Amino acid sequence: MQEESGTRIVGSDAPTELESVWEALRGVVDPELGLDIVALGLVYDVRLEGDRVVVEMTLTTPGCPVSESLPDEAYYVVREALGSDRAEQVEVRVVWDPPWTPERMRPEAAALLGFG
Repeated sequence: MQEESGTRIVGSDAPTELESVWEALRGVVDPELGLDIVALGLVYDVRLEGDRVVVEMTLTTPGCPVSESLPDEAYYVVREALGSDRAEQVEVRVVWDPPWTPERMRPEAAALLGFG
């Protein structure tokens, strides 16, 4: 199992498709913090469920001002990364368990925000 920012990618030979998803998610930036959602530790899991690509992510708090826009943006960048033939097979789930904490951030992101 390959580790990615405290989350997992299915299988030891992670398919190129899932790697493309991770790369796309690195392009989604939290406008309040100025860092991407992968570096912030907001993406918990990227996996295949049958033919679907499922992204499980969270937000820093339930009342986060970008609570609708970040998951929507994640959905659209993943769809774009996978191409039109997979567009209907993308699901982004916002989860609250486990709750996000600063410890989930990559060390360089934590240092930039004064947690490191």
